[in-house]
Amino acid sequence: MRVAVTGAFGYSGRYITRRLLGAGHKVLTLTNSLKRSNEFNGKVEAFPFHFDYPDLLTQSLQGVDVLINTYWVRFNHRLFNHDEAVANSKILLQAAKDGGVRRIVHMSITNPDVHSDLPYFRGKAELESFLASLGVSHCVLRPAVLFGKEDVLVNNIAWSLRHLPVFGVFGAGDYKLQPIYVDDLAAAAVEKAGGDGNEIVNAIGPETFTYRELVETVRRLLGVHRAIVSVPPGLGYRVCRVTGLLVRDVVITRQEIKGLMEGRLYVGEPPLGTTKLTEWVERHKHSLGRHYTSEMARRVDRVSEYQSN
Repeated sequence: MRVAVTGAFGYSGRYITRRLLGAGHKVLTLTNSLKRSNEFNGKVEAFPFHFDYPDLLTQSLQGVDVLINTYWVRFNHRLFNHDEAVANSKILLQAAKDGGVRRIVHMSITNPDVHSDLPYFRGKAELESFLASLGVSHCVLRPAVLFGKEDVLVNNIAWSLRHLPVFGVFGAGDYKLQPIYVDDLAAAAVEKAGGDGNEIVNAIGPETFTYRELVETVRRLLGVHRAIVSVPPGLGYRVCRVTGLLVRDVVITRQEIKGLMEGRLYVGEPPLGTTKLTEWVERHKHSLGRHYTSEMARRVDRVSEYQSN
């Protein structure tokens, strides 16, 4: 097949592209980082998103069999926001239909909700509805938390445990999440690219943790000794704001804390992934969390290759 992957030089898109090329498919990417260093040695043709010029975006997608869409933003910022991401995503999905793409594999999130006051989950729900209205064969994958060598969340939990005097969990920390290994998600995306029926799949890993259990597990596997304490969400957010100023990043937002505490990263279904976070952390414990991973640095630097933790 000829497959278009958004963000092939980034995080999840990189793993998807590796698997597509390994299976003998031809890959092009749509990206905001045309000059970013990457491992593919010219095997992946890169095109700009052209959100302002939908006709050019449609032209880039002509002759493509499948679009695998990972495009999104994590939080609202002066440089980007969820409303813009929703609008751009609709332009992209419409361009795929207009360009003759026969199937779309779209990354969403667990528990999207059009009525939510959280723009991340509301926006994802809006896009799922829009995709369904297009009449194009599609699969929606709903991952919760991703982990892998280029990961932000798990690496920065490990970094905090290594470098800060105490680790605070928001409230009781009893809300659940189900991390999935990024390459397990990539494998599912490539498998679903070859399908034809419309489906929605919760893409979760084989282990379920409360947030406190996740932090305690990482602490144990790293072999570090840090107190883990419960803090009011507002206080925890303010501490993260201060930490963010020191590392020049957005560590976490109020909306992300609320989404966590609402249990939106948990679904009561069988897992899709097979890689256990505990086993993965054990294999990477000597490097995990040695350096802080900045979301903002990746957004601003469109040239450097993503570094592995």
